[in-house]
Amino acid sequence: MKKLINDPANVVAETLAGFQAAHADLVTVHFDPDYVVRADAPVQGKVGLVSGGGSGHEPLHAGYVGKGMLDAAVPGAVFTSPTPDPILDATKAVDGGAGVLHIVKNYTGDVLNFETAAEMAEMEGIVVKAIVVNDDVAVENSTWTAGRRGVGGTVLVEKIAGAAAERGDDLDAVLAVATKVNDNVRSMGMALTACTVPHAGKPSFDLGEDEIEIGIGIHGEPGRKRVPMATADEITDMLVDPILEDMKPEAGSKVLLFVNGMGGTPEAELFIVYNHARKRLMDAGLEVARSLVGNYITSLEMQGCSVTVLKLDDEMTALWDAPVFTPALRRGL
Repeated sequence: MKKLINDPANVVAETLAGFQAAHADLVTVHFDPDYVVRADAPVQGKVGLVSGGGSGHEPLHAGYVGKGMLDAAVPGAVFTSPTPDPILDATKAVDGGAGVLHIVKNYTGDVLNFETAAEMAEMEGIVVKAIVVNDDVAVENSTWTAGRRGVGGTVLVEKIAGAAAERGDDLDAVLAVATKVNDNVRSMGMALTACTVPHAGKPSFDLGEDEIEIGIGIHGEPGRKRVPMATADEITDMLVDPILEDMKPEAGSKVLLFVNGMGGTPEAELFIVYNHARKRLMDAGLEVARSLVGNYITSLEMQGCSVTVLKLDDEMTALWDAPVFTPALRRGL
């Protein structure tokens, strides 16, 4: 294992310390328990947005804490759900009196621990609602899930719901926006190589030298199939086809196309994937009205990518375009 770390047991703590030092103008990091809040939290009268999950997917979630997106993020150990206590503390820290929305990726530990934290918060008088993101079309049930996994669509839910909260929507309205995004977004990922969890010290799964996995999860969970290495266009087809089959979008629909890197893939390769994915969507009669390309929800150093398609309406487009200022996503401010 070759990684720029000191002690594997201290990876999350040292990551958070560096993150705080680099972005002290935007966020405040709390330790023991670990959680990150925007520097001006709580914002009075605004719905607070809290997300979180296992570390190793950076910049998700802490990178999206700031104006126009999340109010707090709760990192667990690498690929391990945070416990209810830091989720509760983060929820209390961002409660500005308008309630709090939990944005939860559909993994069993995340769902259970966020539900427990929400119950604890409500006992203290905080109104909490939740959206469970489940955009992965690869498999119905997986290693850590009942139902579809939450993957790339999580970034879009956080951005669009965050903009709704920032403009002053109440809790029910922010939840409705988040639900609309989740209902209209689909994703599919693939891996060229495995990743290595620091405390494990070895790759999380084995792939042959000329083998790739289609439908991989962001923790290395099994996908749909393993196939021989292929061209970028052929691989992109294997990601786009299941999305279109599942979404069945009407011709003329406007969509957002998000091509995401898993952490170890050069951006140049992501743009090759994006270019073919865009052509495929246009051939299907869709208008690619908005785009995002880069490493936004990763799996440590895994080589690979995911494709996410969101069917837009005017409200979601306006909220996507709204200003955002976070460590990892900045636009319009």
